[in-house]
Order: sequence, then structure tokens, then C-alpha cells
Amino acid sequence: MKIVIYGATEIGCLLATEFFEDYDITVIDKEENRTEEFDKLDISFIKGSATDPSVLKSADIVNSDVFIACTLSDESNIVACLASKKINKNIRTISFVSRSEYSESIYEEKTSGDWDDFFINYIIWPEALLTQELFRIVTVAHALDVENFADGKARLLEYKVKPTSPIVGKMVKDCNFTKDTVIVGVKRGDLLFIPNGLTEINEDDKLIFMGTSRSLDVLAGTFFHDNEQVKSVAIIGGGNVGFMLAKSLEDVKIKTKIIEKNYDRCLFLSQQLDKTLVINGDGTDLKLLNEEEIGSSDVVISVTNNDEKNLLCSLLVKQLGVKRVISRVSKVLNIPLFEKVGIDIALSSKTSAIKEVRNDLDETDVDILATVEQGEAEVLEINLKSEFDKTLLKDLEMPAPAIVGTVQRRNHVIIPKGDTELRLNDILIIFTKSDDSQTIRNYFKAV
Repeated sequence: MKIVIYGATEIGCLLATEFFEDYDITVIDKEENRTEEFDKLDISFIKGSATDPSVLKSADIVNSDVFIACTLSDESNIVACLASKKINKNIRTISFVSRSEYSESIYEEKTSGDWDDFFINYIIWPEALLTQELFRIVTVAHALDVENFADGKARLLEYKVKPTSPIVGKMVKDCNFTKDTVIVGVKRGDLLFIPNGLTEINEDDKLIFMGTSRSLDVLAGTFFHDNEQVKSVAIIGGGNVGFMLAKSLEDVKIKTKIIEKNYDRCLFLSQQLDKTLVINGDGTDLKLLNEEEIGSSDVVISVTNNDEKNLLCSLLVKQLGVKRVISRVSKVLNIPLFEKVGIDIALSSKTSAIKEVRNDLDETDVDILATVEQGEAEVLEINLKSEFDKTLLKDLEMPAPAIVGTVQRRNHVIIPKGDTELRLNDILIIFTKSDDSQTIRNYFKAV
């Protein structure tokens, strides 16, 4: 597959790094935007603007399969997609946008016309993706990560083991985890691995489970938070993410506060939000945080567009006793730093966007449903071929470590065991390390 990326931005670099080993990558942008990171990759770099047809032709757009526009200008991204489609009507175009008006208006035009001929096949608004991820995590108390599968009938949940947990020092086989749940991964320090029954659980381990939604609710209540539910949330930063998240939290009746420094933005928020308390102030002002009793919130989320401010705000509310602090991180490389200094969850809109692109480019019969631990592991959805019909799960000879977490059979979700018989057209949801993902996919395609 030949991919052309317009934009030597951080997202452009992340995309090129993600795909250059498997695909032919060409990046288009001005020479001054080219960084050393691009020079380390085996890619082509074309100087110029992708809004210029001559530059697109020099990038061999006519023979390319995918065009991704991810500059910092929405208008340039949209025009570049149009120019690419004019030269190569069969190319798949993906445009990044940063404003809701573009995302919504283009989607409306697309749905009202001819899908195949429209000049943008896929619109990605990273902030909207980040908001969705934050909402999933906030609404499941103490979870580090939450992913829903099979129309919400199955889930992936990640939890951190507290020192006081009764499972510390026990082997997995002795933990008596809830029926219809499977522990599929363990993150210990910098090491992510797939456990077995003899794996001993340590304090501060991050445990990754898959199972039915009901069974995971019971598991969480039994082992991780005693059925505690999030009732109050404070959001620092009233930009797009803060606004959209507050609106979603209102819908599920969670008491919400927003602290926003800009007075005009506060007026907008107060007019658009019905039940959210909007506070005009600085999230780094410790006096304000105390006066507004931010320390009593179940969760505090800092989502300004400045990493340093988000880190400071997060550390301050930690000192005030907030048990669960989530922070937005603009620079992906800063995520490990945030986690090392004690921030419970650090998320990037760019990481969320890369997940979307990866899944969009993947084969139709094997989808990457989710990535876990900043891309170290993947959840694959595989449609079972006839070669595996009536095969017992224990007889699958997968060439790399992987766990079948759930099996979707028509409208039913099965949490499989070794003697579960697999059938044609079953949908397997498989957890594996990203390094082994392609090996697992090839196994199910090649047999």
C-alpha cells in the first residue's frame, strides 16, 4: 500500500513512524517543517504544499492508495483532499480537522450525497475522539482504560492493583476472578506480558481484563472499588474537550464543574450547559481550588491545551486529596512523565487519532478494535473462516502469545474456555502484544 501524508506535524510523524515498516510512505510539507525524526525513517519527503496539483503529482498521487491530510490548517487539509481526489478518484482520503463546524458540515454533505465520489472519505477530529475516551473512563470508577465491544455486551477494563488488595501475592488461578471474565494482560513497570494461571500478582501491577459487561461490573465491585460510582467531576479547561465532556456528563447526571480562565468562554459555557457549574478562574490557583472544594471531587480532569499547566493542575489537586486525576497531554512523549509523577491517567488526542487511522487502514476481515498501554498491545476482531469450523479453542496453534477474550456468535457473547468449540463466522476478539499482532492476523488468514 502506498500512503501519502500531508503535514510534517507531530501527528504526521506519528503516522509515518507507525506505518513506514509495512507501507510505502511519502510525506509532503515545507522544508522548514521537516525534523530529524523524519530523517530517521525510511520514507520519501516532498517539499511543497499538497494543495498544489504539481506537488501531488511529484508524490505519485496517481498511484497511491491513501492520502492523509494532517497539517495544522483545516482549510489546507480539506483542499488537499479535494486536489488528490481530482487526480486519483480511487484514492482514499482522510482529513484531520480541529473544529466542529468542519466535522459536522462535511459529514452532513457526505451523508446527503454520493459516498463513493465524495472528496473526503473519513473525517478525524482528534478532540472528539479524546472526549469519547475520557467519558468511557470517567463513567467506570477507577478504571485506567475502558473499551466496549460487541455493541456494549463485552468490555475491556484495566485496573491498577493497590498494595492493600487481597489478590497481592496470589497466583492468577487462586484469585477466583468473576465468572465470564478473562485476565488477558499484565503491565508490570515497563514490561507488558500475557499471564497464565501461575502468574503471581504484585502490587502496582496493571491488570487487563476482558469479559461480559455484567461480569466485569461484578469483578470491579468485588476486587477494585466496592461498587463505587463517580458522582462528581471537576474539569479544568473549558475548551472543546472540556465543553463536550461536560455535556456528556450532564446526560448521565454526574455533578460537574468547569474551571475556565477566559471570561468570554465562561459566558459561552454557561449558556450552552444546563446543569454544569462554570467557574471563571485559574486551575493553578490553589486558593480557588480550595474555595470551590475541588478536593472533594471523585475525579478531576485537566484538559487545557498546555502540558505544563495540565501537569501543575493535576499535581495540585492530587495534593488536595483527589483520588483519581486524569490529564490531557498534547505531546505524546510526555505521557510516561505524567504517569511517573503520579497522575493516574494521561491521554493524548493524537494517540486516539492514530488508533482510528490504524483501524481504518487495516484489512476488512481483521480489525484492530483498540490499542492498550500506548500501543503496546492490541485487541483484534477476527471473523473465523471455514478452516477453523468446529475447532476447539485449546487446539488453536497460534504462533505467538495471544488470548481469545470473547467469542461473538450472532447476538450472543461467549467467554470461551479450552473446550469451547469454535464455529464458522464466529467473531473472535483477541488480545495480543502489538509486536505479535501481524503474526496472529497472518495465522488466521493463511490457514
